[in-house]
Amino acid sequence: MSFDLSFYKGKKVLITGHTGFKGSWMSVMLVNAGADVIGYSSCSKEGTRLFDLCGVKNQITHIKGDVRDLQHLLEIFETYKPEVAFHMAAQPIVRDSYKDPVGTYATNVMGTVNVCEAVRQTPSVRSFLNVTTDKVYENKEWEWGYRENESLDGYDPYSNSKSCSELVTHSYKSSFFEGKVAVSTARAGNVIGGGDFANDRIIPDCIRAALKNEDIIVRNPFSTRPYQHVLEPVYAYLMIAAMQYEKSEYQSWYNVGPDDQDCFQTGALVDLFVKYWGEGLKWVNQYDGGPHEATFLKLDCSKLKTTLGWKPHWNLDTAMEKVIAWSKTWAAGENVRPVMDKQIEEFLSVE
Repeated sequence: MSFDLSFYKGKKVLITGHTGFKGSWMSVMLVNAGADVIGYSSCSKEGTRLFDLCGVKNQITHIKGDVRDLQHLLEIFETYKPEVAFHMAAQPIVRDSYKDPVGTYATNVMGTVNVCEAVRQTPSVRSFLNVTTDKVYENKEWEWGYRENESLDGYDPYSNSKSCSELVTHSYKSSFFEGKVAVSTARAGNVIGGGDFANDRIIPDCIRAALKNEDIIVRNPFSTRPYQHVLEPVYAYLMIAAMQYEKSEYQSWYNVGPDDQDCFQTGALVDLFVKYWGEGLKWVNQYDGGPHEATFLKLDCSKLKTTLGWKPHWNLDTAMEKVIAWSKTWAAGENVRPVMDKQIEEFLSVE
C-alpha cells in the first residue's frame, strides 16, 4: 500500500466547493502536484476569502455554479470530463442549519444527488469521493470513537443532512456505480488551519478576538471534538480517491480523525491557541443558550489506518503552530501562499 501525490500529475480533477476552506487547501495541494483542477462553487462571499487570498484561482478552471442546479452540473461534467471527482460543496455550519433547515437540506442532500447523477452520466469519472462529516453518526455521547458501521442519524439539520448525503451515495453506489466508478465517503473530524474565516467556529473566533485585543468567548468549553489540521483530511481524501482509482477494493466509508490524545475539550484547544499566540490573551466561558450541539464526539480511524496505511502527520501542538504562523502572516498583510506551500511541503515530508 503506497500513495504519492504524483498520481495526480496531469489528471483531470473536479472539486465541488473548491472555494471553501478545505477546498482551497485541496486546490493548492493538487495544483502543486501538477493536476488539472476544475473547481465548481457557488462562491459565497465569506466562504471564498482563503481562495481569493491564496492566488490559486488563476491556476485552475474556476466555475461559479450551484450544486442544486443539476443541468449546469451535467454540462460542466460533460465539457471537462474529469477522471476524479470530489464533492465538498455544502452548507457546513450547525448553527446556520437551525436558521435555514430547508436551504441546508437542499444543498447537502439534493446537491449530493445531483453530483452523484453527474458522475453517473460521465463515463470519464473513475473515482468519486463524497466528503461528509464526523457528525453523521447518531451521537450517544459515549466515551469511545464511532466506527464506520455505527448508525447514521445526525441530530441537527446540518448533521442529519450529511447523514442523508451518505445514504444517497450508498444508494448510487449500489444501484449504478458497481464495476464502473470507485466510490467512497470520508467522515472527517473538526479541522483547524490557516484561512478559516467561518462564523461560529472556535479558531476563527479566537483569531478575530486576538486581533481586536478582546477576550475570547468560548460557548462550550467542555465539549470534546476530534481536532486536526486541515491538511490531514485533505491528504486523506486525495489518498482514498487515488488508491481506489487504482484498486476498486479500497472503496468504502472512512473515518478521518486524529489519534485519541488530540481529541481535546474546546477549552483546552483555546488554551493551546493562547499559548502560541502570546500577547496576554485570555478566554472566558460564556454559554449563550444556543441550540443543541453534541458535547462528546470521537472517531475510531482504525479502518483507514489498516486498509490504506494512513496515519496523522501532525499532533495538535504542531497544527496550532501552523495556524498561528498563517494567521499572523495574513494579519500583517503579507502574501499567505508561500506559507501554504511551505506548510504543505513540511506536512508531506513527515515520515
